[in-house]
Amino acid sequence: MFEYRVSTGDPERMGVTKAGRDVCFTVSVQDGQDCSLILYQKGTDEPAVELPFTDEMRFADVCAMRLHHFPLQDYEYNYRTGGRIVQDPYADEIRGHRTWGAVPEGPHALRCAARPERYPWRGDRPLRLAEEDCVLYVTHPRGFTMDRSSKVKHPGTFAGIREKIPYLRELGITQLELMPVYEFAETGAIESGRRHMPLRKRGAAISNYWGYGEAFFFAPKAAYSASEDPVRELKDLVRELHRNGIELILEFSFPEYTSPELAVDCIRHWVRDYHIDGVHVTGSGAPTTALALDPLLGETRIMSDYLPMEHIYGSAYRPRKRRLLEYNDDFLGKVRRFLRGDAGVVWQMAECLCRNPAQYNVVNYVAGHNGFTLADALRYEQKHNEANGEGNLDGSDRNYSCNYGTEGPSDVPEVEELRARQARNALLLTILAQGVPAIYGGDEMGNSQQGNNNVYCQDNEISWIQWASDEKGLALQRFVKKVLALRREHPAFRQRHTRVEGTPAISYHGSRAWYGDFENDSRHIGILYAGEEALYVAINMHEEALELAVPKAPSGQRWQIIVDTGQGEEAFSENGPVLSRETGKTVEIPPRTILVMAGRNA
Repeated sequence: MFEYRVSTGDPERMGVTKAGRDVCFTVSVQDGQDCSLILYQKGTDEPAVELPFTDEMRFADVCAMRLHHFPLQDYEYNYRTGGRIVQDPYADEIRGHRTWGAVPEGPHALRCAARPERYPWRGDRPLRLAEEDCVLYVTHPRGFTMDRSSKVKHPGTFAGIREKIPYLRELGITQLELMPVYEFAETGAIESGRRHMPLRKRGAAISNYWGYGEAFFFAPKAAYSASEDPVRELKDLVRELHRNGIELILEFSFPEYTSPELAVDCIRHWVRDYHIDGVHVTGSGAPTTALALDPLLGETRIMSDYLPMEHIYGSAYRPRKRRLLEYNDDFLGKVRRFLRGDAGVVWQMAECLCRNPAQYNVVNYVAGHNGFTLADALRYEQKHNEANGEGNLDGSDRNYSCNYGTEGPSDVPEVEELRARQARNALLLTILAQGVPAIYGGDEMGNSQQGNNNVYCQDNEISWIQWASDEKGLALQRFVKKVLALRREHPAFRQRHTRVEGTPAISYHGSRAWYGDFENDSRHIGILYAGEEALYVAINMHEEALELAVPKAPSGQRWQIIVDTGQGEEAFSENGPVLSRETGKTVEIPPRTILVMAGRNA
């Protein structure tokens, strides 16, 4: 017998909310369908009671019910609408799907839970780091630690990520972006028509490894938890990241027809209840403008592939903090084409390296989950997605990659040395470019997906990061760590202004100082950074050595080479060559090499 009094609830607050000792259940129900609330004793899949929403509890397409003096912590719930058992899209937690890859069976297998209890944040707040200090590391919450080479106690979980925080901190990372961490169906049907996610025509279930499509956006994924409590485990991760000076950015992929109200409520929920620092919104249903203009998200970083600034700020407004970030493949395509020696892209590449909009910031990367890893972009010219079961027809054919003479791994030392040098070049350009550098998880150690550029259905060693144990991978790790330290030590690589005491903060140079060579056949550029210190980056992507002009060093200084990507493990040197006054007007750059020079007192 149900002993709690029932009355009309609050239709303006979706989901489950508490009002003193009372609990309100509010849900959207379209087309006037019948709707009822199903309650379960906690941990059981047998309904304890089913309460219909009366006409007095209906407000247009919203049903709202209040249960007086209701012990919410002892119950789970679902709704029945139009004869179907459905879950609450605003649910704090989804129970009944603890095991990755398992398919819940029965109409009551999945149940919703509300989590109104307070978490001991111990003074934690979003970090709000200065934008010039942001370095982003992007990874999959399961694939980051799932492989045994990660050597964590809790692979594939939030707890496993927490074990890797010392690694991220030592590397120099200040922001961690995780692909979808909310509850989704990794097996079974996926909406058709998604970019790079074709339906398989054979009878097997699809593995939705990435987590895109329909989902429960408010609830952390239970299979990503090593404990019985994904809510607390994820909050533990956030708190520990913040304690180590690392922000957490979460990706949300909102499919077409997602309610803008739900999407905004969702992001508010994660910022308020989980203290996340920012979101990367993707999908055709992402209400980017609404999120950017929401005053409750005024301190939250909003990342999107497109920012309609004319609808957000207009043309005149200049924000004090650039919390909006453009996040797309523009940098990736132009830099990869320049690295492989394409004609006519040097100006586009130089513009990408120095792009610094006034109203928003940019995220720069040379690899991501939608395409080749960096290592594979230097090993493969064709995608190799046969393992996906699509006849290699899925995935993008525009990878801007180069195999340098051999498709796949090579035992030719010269080929492998060139690939290693190009990896250093790509990462150096990404990290030293104006904006926020983003490293795709594993690229800093040469991780490969065996030429698969669309691992949406690969939950195995193909998609999982293979943590480096060989000297080549470890050497690349050390290089990345040094480049990130170089970026921290030299503010010129992170500046926002455009002029310094009448001198351009950034200028281009070619065979003559102060004149960039932007002809169609040019594959070289010199970039001078002026400020409290002078830095000169000389880039040559020709297949032969090249003489490049060097602008005059500041008064009383001479140029010293501090980075030479052609030197392998010795790329960084505190005692690098110093250009003499007699011969220092030009510098010879080896093929496919980048030099970084700093002004040093003579």
